[in-house]
Amino acid sequence: MKGARGNRLPPYLSDAQAHIEELARSLGLDFFTTIYEMVGYDQMTEIASYGGFPVRYPHWRFGMDYERMAKSTEYGLSKIYELVINNNPAVAYLLEGNSLVEQKLVMAHVSGHVDFFKNNFAFQTTNQGIDPRTGESIRKWIDTMANHGAIMRKWINRVGIEEVEQFLDHCLSLENLIDPENAYGITGASLENPEGRSSEPELLKVDKAYMAPFINPEEFVDSQRKKAKAEKERERKLPEKPERDVLGFLIEHAPLEPWEHDILTIVRREAYYFWPQMQTKIMNEGWASYWHSHMMTRHLCDASEIVDYADRNASVLSTAGRQLNPYKLGVELYRHIEERWNRGQFGREWDDCDNLDERQAWNRELGQGREKIFQVRGIYNDLTFIDAFLTPEFVRDQKLFAFGYNPRQGRMEVESRTFDKVKKQLLFQLTNAGNPFIRVVDSNLSNRGELQLVHEHQGVGLDQKWAKEVLVALHRLWRRPVQVESIADDKPCALRFDGQEHTNRPL
Repeated sequence: MKGARGNRLPPYLSDAQAHIEELARSLGLDFFTTIYEMVGYDQMTEIASYGGFPVRYPHWRFGMDYERMAKSTEYGLSKIYELVINNNPAVAYLLEGNSLVEQKLVMAHVSGHVDFFKNNFAFQTTNQGIDPRTGESIRKWIDTMANHGAIMRKWINRVGIEEVEQFLDHCLSLENLIDPENAYGITGASLENPEGRSSEPELLKVDKAYMAPFINPEEFVDSQRKKAKAEKERERKLPEKPERDVLGFLIEHAPLEPWEHDILTIVRREAYYFWPQMQTKIMNEGWASYWHSHMMTRHLCDASEIVDYADRNASVLSTAGRQLNPYKLGVELYRHIEERWNRGQFGREWDDCDNLDERQAWNRELGQGREKIFQVRGIYNDLTFIDAFLTPEFVRDQKLFAFGYNPRQGRMEVESRTFDKVKKQLLFQLTNAGNPFIRVVDSNLSNRGELQLVHEHQGVGLDQKWAKEVLVALHRLWRRPVQVESIADDKPCALRFDGQEHTNRPL
């Protein structure tokens, strides 16, 4: 597939964009300049398969995603209304054939997204610098992704597509092994000078400066320096403390060829770009839905359009069974926060009140709701959002429940509707975006150059199929046996791959 680029908007939609953005700014939204392009179904599907970008590096998974989404659209199972890229200027795509109501809804929705991209703390890690002329963040990720594609194609031409694609497959199976708190670099003590100790060798004492070249000749100094460095390398444990950024560690220390180093660096850099979106799916979609609902119902729809809008909006916010809809959960929680802060339902006096009738009638008429949700938009992610603002009243009103697998019935069932269990399950699903915590603890296990990792067990063991694939990928990059320590059946164990077979031994 080739990267798709669409067409600029017709005049009537350009006018609608100007009106919607002026309205959004008057309501307090602050967003990057946004460029809209009109695309057809095939182009929209193609861009969506590339993760929202018009150009990416070549890989079979993009073609697989394209086929899946194309069939879903063809059979009427789904429809992609819009795509927006966290870039400055932001780029958004509108679907040809949508009604004017749908296009206005999408533009209002995009305004909320771009405001969130610009102002939420998690997305500050996607900044690539500050423009000295405007003071705005530099985010040229469309160009960056295109450059990544050019680098990948260069190595495909030199090394061969099969070898590059096989290596890329291994790298992509490791793309979630990054440290979100360590946005583009390795933290901790310097690897060249751990704990601040001097790396200079001990030399013979010199009383007279003019005697230094004779007592400590240059050849002697060089040999002592190399000897001191070698001793430090033998004594030092690498990493000095558990390292969560597994990809960063491999880039620094794995025996990679230049082309392998470039590809792994690309995968890691793109993983960090997409991570804030994983951390804020509920907040981001909820924020955009809040503002499109507000603008469409109060400012943009006339009497002839409101029913059409309500029908489209209902399809976006609908929920089914045990499927969590981030749009619905996010927008309702923002509304809940706004109402609480408008009525003064916060603070010690509110927390200490245990009279149900008094709590239901509580209204201090503070009017601080809008200010509060703007504050929330800036300094929370999904995990802290749910932890701070999910309340028993919200769980009851939204009919939320916790579910689990019933081995007797052989199916998933509702386990509880109690607040504590619902909140616990939500927080568990959102912690680390649902990924396991894996850390590198030793790169020279048993003095054999083997790589040792540890899984931070939190009540759920590693998926064995996933773990085996990860060990194979790690072995391909490290070129030595690899093992990860975890817990299986409530017992400590070590999963190991030596390049030939997998083993699982108790610890």
